[in-house]
Amino acid sequence: MKRYSVFALAREAARHHAGWERAWRSPAPKDAYEVIIVGAGGHGLATAYYLAKNHGIRNVAVLEKGWLGGGNTGRNTTIIRSNYLQDSSAAIFEKSRALYETLSQQLNYNIMFSPRGVMMLAQTEHELRAWKRTAHANRLAGIASEMVSPRRVKDIVGIINIDGPRYPVLGGLWQARGGTARHDAVAWGYARAASDLGVDIIQQCAVTGVDRDATGVTGVQTSKGAIRCKKLCVVVAGSSGVLAEMAGFRLPVESVALQALVSEPIKPVLDCVVMANTVHGYMSQSDKGELVIGGGADGYNNYTQRGSFQHIEETVRALIETFPLISRLKMLRQWGGIVDMTGDRSPIIGTTPVPGVFINCGWGTGGFKAIPGSGWATAEMLADGAPRALAAPFSLDRFTEGRMIDESVAAAVAH
Repeated sequence: MKRYSVFALAREAARHHAGWERAWRSPAPKDAYEVIIVGAGGHGLATAYYLAKNHGIRNVAVLEKGWLGGGNTGRNTTIIRSNYLQDSSAAIFEKSRALYETLSQQLNYNIMFSPRGVMMLAQTEHELRAWKRTAHANRLAGIASEMVSPRRVKDIVGIINIDGPRYPVLGGLWQARGGTARHDAVAWGYARAASDLGVDIIQQCAVTGVDRDATGVTGVQTSKGAIRCKKLCVVVAGSSGVLAEMAGFRLPVESVALQALVSEPIKPVLDCVVMANTVHGYMSQSDKGELVIGGGADGYNNYTQRGSFQHIEETVRALIETFPLISRLKMLRQWGGIVDMTGDRSPIIGTTPVPGVFINCGWGTGGFKAIPGSGWATAEMLADGAPRALAAPFSLDRFTEGRMIDESVAAAVAH
């Protein structure tokens, strides 16, 4: 793999950009692999990369029914933060946030990481108490976040109305080292680096069945034929339940659509991420000037990726009181992504009832921020055959043992 650099850019410019290589290989599937990862989104690609880089396991295939990064990785609102309440959640999200800081250099691919800061508004007394509790928990976990006053919120977020009649701003939980990154670039960077280490990324290859015998998994049936494997890892977000059923077990998840939109481009007015959970919305501004706006998940199970006008209208209407400026903007486009939600709003990373089958799912509305940490932890699990400390609390058996990791407040509506 040729390194990207200013010198490479100048060299290729001199020869009319005729010497660039393809970013990743597109091989035909082999008959067998040591590990098959189903799902070429951020989590699946990060898992493959860290499996090859950290553990030397390179006989790996990543199977994708569509195109690389075409699912939730390319449909989210790119927020990165780690100010979660529970210790296990804070650990994996902080690992992820820390990896994001140097990921461009690690992958030799500009993921456009922007540590612009994340402001989580408190607009009710109940929410103010919840954020204060989270700030104390973050301090004990060694995560840099702080409670700030309404006046400080206004200083950071100039376009905000802190005196709204229904939902005045009572304070905010501020994580200065949170931010955003370019979602497509994260997927492409991991794909390029994993491919260079020998991982086969096979697109347009839908898994139609899981083969198993008395000892466990033996392979998968795909639209490109049967492929044998020793270990199978399912990382398919909203379709996790479908793949689990193919393998012969059920998951405690439900799939719903999460919707978002972008406005027409305007001059810079917002240089951080703002999350207003009470009014069900969050917002940041892209490099092109669009305001990226998202809201909560649908209240009913579905698999749509189109979005609905009703939900978008509710989100924008709720935000207008806190951000009056957006009332005059036109919507440029909207979309939806299929997310898989657990009862405690925390992910599942672990073994399954089928020997050799591993699962990474249930990230709900917060999957993008967790990509590097999730990939790191899942790669450890695949290499060892069981989760290490980072992933161990998120095992599937926590639901039968009653040890929930309740992140319904920290995850909130706005991930």
